[in-house]
Amino acid sequence: MARMPDSHIRHATLDDEDALGRLDRVTWSPVHAVQPRPEPPYEPFYSERFGPRDHLVAEIAGAVVGYIRLGFPTPLDCNSHVRQIQGLVVAEEARGAGVARALLRAVQDEARGQGARRITLRVLGHNTPARKLYESEGFVVEGILPEEFRIEGEYVDDVLMGRSL
Repeated sequence: MARMPDSHIRHATLDDEDALGRLDRVTWSPVHAVQPRPEPPYEPFYSERFGPRDHLVAEIAGAVVGYIRLGFPTPLDCNSHVRQIQGLVVAEEARGAGVARALLRAVQDEARGQGARRITLRVLGHNTPARKLYESEGFVVEGILPEEFRIEGEYVDDVLMGRSL
């Protein structure tokens, strides 16, 4: 797994659920979220669709500061060689320290280890920092769904990105 100074990337465990749920709530932003801001009572972080096995976690000094979720873009066997990043979150205090880049590199290694040949993701068109990060890691725009979402009164493109592994 990828490493950052005083930190590391690891597979998530059941014990991470509360920390990941809190991280998800405090980092919520219309820059990257298409769902409304979470309100109590909060849904569990893990679900039947995504559990610990689908997440890599970044820690700094033992504290969870980020995660990345890896899944299948579809349930079809003919698409099983592709993995999709379905969430990437980094705590505000850990931004700029290489956490997101380390998570991206680690998840690509994880996908390769699962036998994937491609990895894809979707990013909102107005999320410029994320788009630049993905491009710097070899992801290219493979499609744009214009005005796919209406967020806070503005229409936002859904940008489809991918790369070979």
